[in-house]
Amino acid sequence: MGFGPPQGRPTVTDDEITAIMEPPQRVRTLRNVLDATGDALEPLIDLYRPYVTGLDRLPRDGRFLLVGNHTAFGFAEILLMPYYTRRELGVQVRPLAERGLAQAKGFGGDLVAAYGGVVGHPDTARELMRHNETVLVFPGGGREMPKFKGEEYQLKWDGRSGFARVAIENGYPIVPVGLVGSDDVYEPLFQRDSTLGRLSQSIGERLGGRSDMAMPLVRGIGPTLIPRPQRMYLEFGAPISTTAPSGTTDHARWVETVKSATQQALEQILSDLQEVRARDPYRGLNPLAWSRAAQPPEAAIRVG
Repeated sequence: MGFGPPQGRPTVTDDEITAIMEPPQRVRTLRNVLDATGDALEPLIDLYRPYVTGLDRLPRDGRFLLVGNHTAFGFAEILLMPYYTRRELGVQVRPLAERGLAQAKGFGGDLVAAYGGVVGHPDTARELMRHNETVLVFPGGGREMPKFKGEEYQLKWDGRSGFARVAIENGYPIVPVGLVGSDDVYEPLFQRDSTLGRLSQSIGERLGGRSDMAMPLVRGIGPTLIPRPQRMYLEFGAPISTTAPSGTTDHARWVETVKSATQQALEQILSDLQEVRARDPYRGLNPLAWSRAAQPPEAAIRVG
């Protein structure tokens, strides 16, 4: 989920812009169902004890841009980042989705819209920010999801800075948010530059036209594709101001500064969470270790 490169980027129609804040009735009805389902799932999610920290850093007015990392088992971040933001602030998060996903026909498209998803494009992001919505973007897009051996929790932004540009234009602070655990659900079996890795990329390019979207061979439990149980670790970082210092004249340089600061902050979050996970006896969701699960600093403060 992201803006994608500017060259050749499709425009969005007036109808798409209008539907962002004025969805049809069927989408509004489905949104109510999703909200109720999320509330009902709260005890189940708590049972698995995701490690969540930094919620107190979220701007209380809900006016900010969440910038996250995509993982190989991508549904976890798409579910948990908006879920905990809504749980903390009571706001719906608006993810910027790949065009093919956001424009799906029928029930699938309605489901994405009801979840808050819109086409990932600067114009849609501007419209959301004009209405002070909470926005979520994954600058790496879909190509950040296929992870070959050794690529776990690596960002693949490739210079993408559109999110920073739009945030600066609208005076939106950026909140980096990282998720760890999902890249460990499956284990990739070979590196990207290995013989099998190059073969996989060649097949991916022939089938989908993009070698960077090639899916590696993986395994789950043992030699099977059964997902390995993994605890999820989520951290919301400190807001990053996008307001340029007084006297700034080089706009492009300021965009790059904000983009780099966001990337560095997110990479630090991912590194910190991996350290927490490595020490956590409950990282594999072993029921016998449930009572000894690592807890975020906020939990100790509440107990104290």
